[in-house]
Amino acid sequence: MTVAAVPRMYAVVLNPQAGGGAAARAWPSLRVELEARGLPYVLIQEPSGEAALARVKALEADVAVLAVGGDGTVGALLPAIVGTGRPLGILPLGTGNDFAGMLRLRPGQLGPALDRLRYAPRLVDALEVTIEAGEQQGRHAVLLNGLGMGFDAQVAATMASAPSRLQGFSRYAWAALVTVRELSLTPVTITMDGALLYDGPSALVAVMNGTRYGGGFQISPDSDVRDGLINVLASRNVTRLGMIDLMGRVLRGRHLNHPLVRAGVGKEVVVSWASPVDLHLDGDLAGKVLRLRARVLPASVTLLNA
Repeated sequence: MTVAAVPRMYAVVLNPQAGGGAAARAWPSLRVELEARGLPYVLIQEPSGEAALARVKALEADVAVLAVGGDGTVGALLPAIVGTGRPLGILPLGTGNDFAGMLRLRPGQLGPALDRLRYAPRLVDALEVTIEAGEQQGRHAVLLNGLGMGFDAQVAATMASAPSRLQGFSRYAWAALVTVRELSLTPVTITMDGALLYDGPSALVAVMNGTRYGGGFQISPDSDVRDGLINVLASRNVTRLGMIDLMGRVLRGRHLNHPLVRAGVGKEVVVSWASPVDLHLDGDLAGKVLRLRARVLPASVTLLNA
């Protein structure tokens, strides 16, 4: 796939719910920033990700997409981006901005994010995920950042009840400390490119394209979105106190060599659980899962402001 030419137009896709309505409130300022830079645009503002995706799919090929919101907003548009050559720019405003954060794009700083549209586009990888057994069996999804099973997804669910004053990293940290009280282990088998990576009890398994989640936890510090590889991490037989210690190490990205962590790199991974565990896809909850397959889609996304 070749990198697209300079876009004729930018489709600004705004999620009115992102960041508790922050994206919608930011539109007047964003419009000023776009016009100040002479960037031609059309606004797409829909009440659902499905409606926004349908409109993006109908765009002409030389129209780029600017996703305004968090990881969820970007993820909802990926089916119209991955493998198509349509350029994607990210303007982070939502509560979850881990992929944008990895790119050092800061939430709310619209001007600097738009200025980086002058950068040469970069081809980056995506993940293709298939839920082979579970509540959403048969579901296919494409992700830019990554997914988590077990403790990860339980934390994502708990975040919904976090105090409203907490956002981003602090919100995730609060939810993690609440969730660790109910930590449980489930037997899991992980195969990477057909070879056994891990077989034993685990509280969490993360499959990553990006480096971080939870607003700043460096779960996969060695990930490179341009290397054509998936990074997989699993906790071993960890206790509640051990998980708290591990979380501190993950925050600094110093956990990969810890004896309670099993890590691997490859092109395709299959994760099979002995009993159902919670799943999140780029931070969005996806029910309980028993068996999941993920593979890398190398150089499948044309990223504008990386």
